[in-house]
Amino acid sequence: MGSINFNNALGVHPDAMLLRGKRAEILANNLANSDTPGFKSRDMNFQALLAKESQSQAGLKMESTNSAHISGSASRNSDLLYRNPSQPSIDGNTVDTQIEQTLFSRNAMDYNSSFEFLNGKFKGLKSAIRGE
Repeated sequence: MGSINFNNALGVHPDAMLLRGKRAEILANNLANSDTPGFKSRDMNFQALLAKESQSQAGLKMESTNSAHISGSASRNSDLLYRNPSQPSIDGNTVDTQIEQTLFSRNAMDYNSSFEFLNGKFKGLKSAIRGE
């Protein structure tokens, strides 16, 4: 009998939740700057980033042997994209609050879906450990 592998048991949902959290920050920043002249709306390509994150899980991971080592994670700012406005404003701001609110709501629902899936998985694992 083999040991439980959390990566296989949980799938992409832990990575998806991290990316959805980062995307929520980006979308909230867009909404907060909806009246800032010259502000450019940003977003990320969630599917591409999730695929890249899932592939990196299969490869070699960097391990730190000393607390003074530099972290192996890269900044996500290079993965941010600018959104093309459907109706540009005179002041150069590209935030469309209705689109941003819709995307934010959808992102929150997807985050909650992954959370509920993981919650169910952990309940099942806990029941299996108890022998129920």
